[in-house]
Amino acid sequence: MKSTSDPRHAEKSPVAAAAGLFSFHTLKWRCLIFGAAGLYFLYCYLFSLPIFAHPLPKHTGPYAVGAIDIEAPVAQPRTIDPACFKKSGENAFDLETVLFTVYYPTSYDDAAHSRARRHPWIPKPLPLRAQGYAKAAHISNRFTDAVFTAAIKGLVGSITIPAAVDVPLSVHASRDTEFESSEKKSAGQRDQTGYPVIIFSHGTVSSRTDYSHYAGELAARGYVVVMMEHRDGSCPGSVIMKHGQPKKKRLIFDESEVEAADGKEVTVEDFHKAQLNFREAEMEEAVRVMTLINSGQGDEVWKQNPRGEGSRLAEWAGRLNTKEMIVAGHSYGATGALQALRDGPNEKRPFKGAIILDPGKQSGPLNKNINVPILVVHSNSWSSHTSIFYGRAHFDTVKDIVQDNNQRGHPSWFMTSIGTSHPSVTDAPLLEPFLLSFTTGATINVYQGLRQYVHVAEGFLAFLGDGKKRGLLVEKAEFPQYDQGSVLGLMKPGQGDNQKAWEERGEWSDWRSYWQLHVSSADY
Repeated sequence: MKSTSDPRHAEKSPVAAAAGLFSFHTLKWRCLIFGAAGLYFLYCYLFSLPIFAHPLPKHTGPYAVGAIDIEAPVAQPRTIDPACFKKSGENAFDLETVLFTVYYPTSYDDAAHSRARRHPWIPKPLPLRAQGYAKAAHISNRFTDAVFTAAIKGLVGSITIPAAVDVPLSVHASRDTEFESSEKKSAGQRDQTGYPVIIFSHGTVSSRTDYSHYAGELAARGYVVVMMEHRDGSCPGSVIMKHGQPKKKRLIFDESEVEAADGKEVTVEDFHKAQLNFREAEMEEAVRVMTLINSGQGDEVWKQNPRGEGSRLAEWAGRLNTKEMIVAGHSYGATGALQALRDGPNEKRPFKGAIILDPGKQSGPLNKNINVPILVVHSNSWSSHTSIFYGRAHFDTVKDIVQDNNQRGHPSWFMTSIGTSHPSVTDAPLLEPFLLSFTTGATINVYQGLRQYVHVAEGFLAFLGDGKKRGLLVEKAEFPQYDQGSVLGLMKPGQGDNQKAWEERGEWSDWRSYWQLHVSSADY
């Protein structure tokens, strides 16, 4: 008789049996999870798809969207600031060329028949951009640069921008859409004045591709958007190209890497001043190039463009409104856009209005010398986080600028986009919605957040064109200060009203789901 003490023949207790069953099912689910993950990674590898990232959505609006990369030699190569790199002794702020991507309206037929390869969201060479990101994080070396390159390639390396490359500028042919009636009216106006032109300046650690969807959405509504790529040390990595000359790589850099002409250290304030002056010079060059195109010299711009795009720019003659442009920017670019308004409008900076998104908190003083209407939009995180800016709250500084501009007779607005974060206007949340929401605290749907930025910009741009206020711009300010809402979040000002309020107040209740209006020209 076999001993019952033999553990091999001992009866399993219910707990032990359950544990064994649990272990089996756990192992089974682990195999399924790892197997599915392996298949997903294999699928991404075989079809050259990014891991985790979403493709950029198609643009909406009555127009399809075209895109052209233009790099043009400046009218007069010059040194904007005498600061030079400590290691090489080369000038840090030499202006030789200007680089930008033009997003513009085209017909759906032309876009559909385009065979040109779409622009990659991360411009080549990808390792240069990866090295720039690593350098911005202060961890750049051979190993980390390789890690960043692999990570970026895996996450967004194959993402392309959904705009047709080098297609004709639209002759106002559009699909039947909800915009049709207003589009026909605006198309008739553009027959005389040309498409409005927007010069857009990016933020720090950004480039000309980081705001492609925002720019494309405006282009789909009939605007020509010039997305700058600044070589002032703020872009992670950029390649300077000129016909007949070797390419030059320019990585992001800061004040610690440069010195004054006399060998002295460069202060943060002086460095920012040099950067903003460089950005202003680049924007002036972009204005000059777009004016050349409109004056009939598009073919010459194309021939001088080492990027090889713009073969139909000669057809753009007389079709742009280059006498009255708009300047826009985000973060550091918003600070630069404000500076570009000083003593304007003028021939070099013919800006009749500005869209200012999250003006910088650490990028130097904000220009108050403004003579045109402005729209200032804060993300939720920009308004909710109190920052001391030259001895007072940043929010109050911005508010005073907008109020003073209204008092001088220039209709202006200041508002907060509820539920958004600082990167919400960029492409990043569209590509990595879960990651960005988790790391930035944004609570709004990423597509809805960007849609709201486009809608309010559209209303402001239309106002600059015909002087009529519409949508949110007709409302009076209800929030002199940003309102966080109740502790429990049950009654959040700016989060929408009940059905009765909707019936009584109409569209405003819908706007209040997304905005807090701090300063409005309706109050002046």
